[in-house]
Amino acid sequence: MTRIKINARRIFSLLIPFFFFTSVHAEQTAAPAKPVTVEAKNETFAPQHPDQYLSWKATSEQSERVDALAEDPRLVILWAGYPFSRDYNKPRGHAFAVTDVRETLRTGAPKNAEDGPLPMACWSCKSPDVARLIQKDGEDGYFHGKWARGGPEIVNNLGCADCHNTASPEFAKGKPELTLSRPYAARAMEAIGKPFEKAGRFDQQSMVCGQCHVEYYFDGKNKAVKFPWDDGMKVENMEQYYDKIAFSDWTNSLSKTPMLKAQHPEYETWTAGIHGKNNVTCIDCHMPKVQNAEGKLYTDHKIGNPFDNFAQTCANCHTQDKAALQKVVAERKQSINDLKIKVEDQLVHAHFEAKAALDAGATEAEMKPIQDDIRHAQWRWDLAIASHGIHMHAPEEGLRMLGT
Repeated sequence: MTRIKINARRIFSLLIPFFFFTSVHAEQTAAPAKPVTVEAKNETFAPQHPDQYLSWKATSEQSERVDALAEDPRLVILWAGYPFSRDYNKPRGHAFAVTDVRETLRTGAPKNAEDGPLPMACWSCKSPDVARLIQKDGEDGYFHGKWARGGPEIVNNLGCADCHNTASPEFAKGKPELTLSRPYAARAMEAIGKPFEKAGRFDQQSMVCGQCHVEYYFDGKNKAVKFPWDDGMKVENMEQYYDKIAFSDWTNSLSKTPMLKAQHPEYETWTAGIHGKNNVTCIDCHMPKVQNAEGKLYTDHKIGNPFDNFAQTCANCHTQDKAALQKVVAERKQSINDLKIKVEDQLVHAHFEAKAALDAGATEAEMKPIQDDIRHAQWRWDLAIASHGIHMHAPEEGLRMLGT
């Protein structure tokens, strides 16, 4: 009898931790943590990160507007029938991200929230409000509808919550705590074997820039943003992908060719170049470490030309002086521009000659191989020239694309 009591006592003592664990576990699973709302107001983080905030605001100094169509009228023919033929300015500071997309003629001056030619997706690289809306409404909810619908909601310029997990304790302590705030970008990185959570610090630095500085297209009825990387990131891979799904951005109004329009593929071209291959990141060149008035190091958020911070950027790796490197870069830029103009002249002729053939009665079957050649040639030209820094990121790849 005594032995039975002792065993019962022993069993009970063994069961106490089990009941305690089960009770705690039930409490933990019954009340999951509520996700923190994305804070889109950049000024909220100024007290914690004053140097970064002030340098970010200084991107407003990059204010010059350069009309690329006036500079190169051939573009109007190449993009005939597409909104880019109406208005296309060269990029300027991040401080103008929302202003420039609001003021561009490409949006077609919509009269109400359901009007206009462009989808909600056109806001996707302009503001941390995008991350806020995706968290609030889900991706389908965010992408649904026309661009004009986002006007009252998307008001904060590209900033803190686009690249940082601003709700984390680490960010509050002054650490960068990088994150991919766009779920579609995270999926694209996984498709090329680069899940963000498993990436090293240097890879993550470029991946956050690669959320926006990439080629993308509008997928499906909801016109959701997708990166065409399923078959790889080279120009041929993306061309193959687009052909496979029979995708086109628009039909050129002269040649009636189903066309592709490239968008700022800096991540892809950087990856193909000498800097990318050696893991010299976007941050190393465009956001170097600098000192404030008290001598404290911080990351300069005035994203711009590396030559403006030569001692903190190029000079960290190169032994040549600034003038020598500027000469090299200028020569590469000129080589790419010379070939670019030759290709544009040929493409302009091709569009007009295709139109003449159609006007003369050429059949759809007769025009198909010609239009395929126009589509592919202009795609490769566009991917090269849409990356404004290709002469720096991957000059050899730029010349190769233009030459094919």
